Amino acid sequence: MRASSPDRRRRRIVGIAAVFVVILLSGVAAALVSPWPGVLLVRWMSAGGSEATHAQLDRHAPSGIVSVLDQSYRDGDDDAQLDVYYPSESTSPLPTVIWVHGGGWISGSRTDASGYYKLLANQGFTVISVDYSLGPDAYYPTAVNQLNDAYRFIVSNADRLHVDSNNLFLAGDSAGAQLSSQLATVMTSPDYASQMGIEPALRPEQIRGVVLDCGVFDLKPLLSQGKYLGWGVDKQSLWGYLGTRDFDGSTAVGQMSTLGHVTSTFPATFITGGNIDPLTASQSKPMAQRLADLGVEVDALFYPDDHEPALDHEYQFDLDTVDGMIAFDRTVAFLRNHVR
Repeated sequence: MRASSPDRRRRRIVGIAAVFVVILLSGVAAALVSPWPGVLLVRWMSAGGSEATHAQLDRHAPSGIVSVLDQSYRDGDDDAQLDVYYPSESTSPLPTVIWVHGGGWISGSRTDASGYYKLLANQGFTVISVDYSLGPDAYYPTAVNQLNDAYRFIVSNADRLHVDSNNLFLAGDSAGAQLSSQLATVMTSPDYASQMGIEPALRPEQIRGVVLDCGVFDLKPLLSQGKYLGWGVDKQSLWGYLGTRDFDGSTAVGQMSTLGHVTSTFPATFITGGNIDPLTASQSKPMAQRLADLGVEVDALFYPDDHEPALDHEYQFDLDTVDGMIAFDRTVAFLRNHVR
């Protein structure tokens, strides 16, 4: 006997549900054996935000900025690219800001905040935005070694790139702030450089300061919080960057936690974070306090918990807001005050 229309509809619904369950279980199974499902989700979620940030910052970008794009800083490494921005009227080397982008170590691009870099360049600086290999396409410490090579390339090509090699600032946002803090520690702490197995590309006296926006400086308290690390990145993202889920036994987790490695020779630092960014209380404020306790000069920009409007992660890139512009102006003032 032929099934009635209601029976056929029920069977179709059951069949669709079964397919959905199979797909869901396949995704869960894949996430248990590979970081890629979580990584792709984070990349998909962050793509829209990056595009919005890029478009907003482009509206603020000034004219009269020379862009030297797609510079390869490491032979045979397709990920090792950097872009350079400087004022068109510049005829001599300028104090230089080397910026490392964020994205949880698994997403993001050197072009995401190009409008911001042009604005900084318009204040009388050369600004260099550096790409690095993202996890899990490459695992830690690939990015750290790449950035060290980027610094070496920048100094070697200083005249062509309008770089004053004796007035360098290492800077970054979010995961890029973590990386910049790590490289600044490599450059200023021989013991840490030895632990990392890195020959520093820069001398400590070449680094005039560090800019750390909304960064991560101590992974251990974040890892104790549960599935999420406090800024919307799943632990699979860190798995994708490190290549292991054994965080407790990971040497990399300790090395990345620069709060425990900085010394009194760490460069002068500008550090900021939004009042509702979970990283501010657990990361940026403790880092600012640790550096101050060591005698490092620190310019910290933080806000009361009840500050309005509420400022979330990466608030400093929202230049349509008063607080975003305050952070930009404080950054420029910090840079100018530390030029030799």
